[in-house]
Amino acid sequence: MSYELIDHTADIGICITEASIKGLFEISALAMFEQIADTTNLVGSHTKEIHVKGIDRTDLLINWLRELLCCWTIDNCLVREITIITINNNHLSANITYDEFELKTHEILKDIKAVTYHGASVEEVDNGWQATIIFDV
Repeated sequence: MSYELIDHTADIGICITEASIKGLFEISALAMFEQIADTTNLVGSHTKEIHVKGIDRTDLLINWLRELLCCWTIDNCLVREITIITINNNHLSANITYDEFELKTHEILKDIKAVTYHGASVEEVDNGWQATIIFDV
């Protein structure tokens, strides 16, 4: 997985670079879950389809990650795998594979409270796509 952590006071920032916009959104979500929990033990015993809208690519990414964060905070879902089915500038559909959180099995690393617009971006770069996201912890 190709992303790097960004040093950010009291928050977690990540910068992702991927060849495709689809890959950018998939890796962004997996990177978020790697910050929340140790994902090495996940097997992906459940699946769910998700649809998200946004006014532009950055808004779509924020809404996508917020939707997945709701899956974690409300439904106790730890995402193992993501497949973007369709994506354009303002809509995406994806299948997620996840496990339900179990205290005896899963280790929580950090509590992400929110996905923020502060410093958020999605840009086309020479080698594909790049996104920056800041999580409130």
